[in-house]
Amino acid sequence: MTTSEGLPTGGVRTVLHPVSDMAAAKAVYTALLGVPPRTDGPYYAGFEAAGQHIGLLPGGGPQGLTAPLAYWHVTDIEAKVAEVTAAGATVKEPVHDVGGGRLTATLVDPDGNLIGLLQDR
Repeated sequence: MTTSEGLPTGGVRTVLHPVSDMAAAKAVYTALLGVPPRTDGPYYAGFEAAGQHIGLLPGGGPQGLTAPLAYWHVTDIEAKVAEVTAAGATVKEPVHDVGGGRLTATLVDPDGNLIGLLQDR
């Protein structure tokens, strides 16, 4: 499955960052990106800037992140999970709906690095 540009993914356009202090992190990312959060709540803050979505997760969120996680945008998440696991990755978090029809999955490469996949319906 390829994107409209003929590429196998739509690239990395979403990155989630674990934060220990939401207020401090929002101030830093607002200054960095030059825009306030589009989504602003106690459990998630999300910024849209330059075609990127930057999310802040207090305490690493439900995924328990300890480092930023980049999400590759794909057109068929189930097919991409199958393809990448056949190549040697393992599933950490299976495909699931995170709201609004957005599907995500988290895989682990052979070196233990996280790979996020994201599909918008």
